[in-house]
Amino acid sequence: MKRKLFVLALISLAVLSIGSACAKAEKGEKGSKVVNIGYFPNLTHIATIVALEQGYFTEAFGKDIKINTKTVSNGGLFMEAMATKSIDVGTVGPGPVLNFYVKEPNYYIISGAVNGGAVLVVNEHSAIKELADLDGKKVAIPGIGGTQDIMLRKALKDVGLKPTANGGTVEMFAAAPADTATLFIQNSLDAAAIPEPWGYILETKANGKLLLDWESFAWGKESTTTVVAASKNFLENEKFMKAYLTAHVKAVEFIEQNPEDSQILFSKHIKEVTGKEIDKTELEVAFKRLKVTTSVNEDMIQEMADISKEAGYIPSSDIEGLIQLNQLKSIQGE
Repeated sequence: MKRKLFVLALISLAVLSIGSACAKAEKGEKGSKVVNIGYFPNLTHIATIVALEQGYFTEAFGKDIKINTKTVSNGGLFMEAMATKSIDVGTVGPGPVLNFYVKEPNYYIISGAVNGGAVLVVNEHSAIKELADLDGKKVAIPGIGGTQDIMLRKALKDVGLKPTANGGTVEMFAAAPADTATLFIQNSLDAAAIPEPWGYILETKANGKLLLDWESFAWGKESTTTVVAASKNFLENEKFMKAYLTAHVKAVEFIEQNPEDSQILFSKHIKEVTGKEIDKTELEVAFKRLKVTTSVNEDMIQEMADISKEAGYIPSSDIEGLIQLNQLKSIQGE
């Protein structure tokens, strides 16, 4: 009887081990056959979208690796998904990555993806003519602690203003970019710090006025607004890292050389994912408000960390080790 119970116990342990191994594989951990790629259905994530549409990830990883994709609407959700291992790698704003890194250094920036692509638009009824006029106003951001949140804080700081949450007079209101046009029309918002193409949509669909374009909002053309982020497990998998970054670099080069074709691919992808058609003119204008790149403005990201600490989002602005570009540089040097 004891021998029978012992054998049953061994079988149970074996089943649990197999189940655990399968779960890890589906989570995309080191040694698995699955890679979970995350991104937003936004123009600032065009590098990931082009790489998917062109089959660059499939080509780089090989037929034996299954590629799963996950779309999210803001950086907080992206990082929560990465923390729960349902995203291994993908594109996101640097703000959420550094916020999570300071609390738990298991997330890294491994490449740049886009500079710019974010603007500050004001409601036509708000009477806002300059940044200082945001005093006492309500401004939308895609998410608390996100990249546009930090960029807005930088812009406000430059004119001596602060958010109400930090004893100031500017109310920062989290709203999904897709909802801001309706909020503008309802006069529920005075302004919005928002990624493209939503900024241009506010101008054309909700009579918004561009207060700061991508060249002058926060750090301007040098604003690293989208990066490639990877989990610790993914970072430690040299084969996967090389495959992802090879595909990413190839996508960036394709976009630089084929801007019109890239916009067509983006539009097609967004329609398939969201069911919504993107206006060609809106896309063309929005595309001119960003620069697709693999470069990372490290000084800016440190300043973002300092601002995030001032806001009370993180206990420290020490982000040493967050930016890991060795693999990217190696690929680009080949």
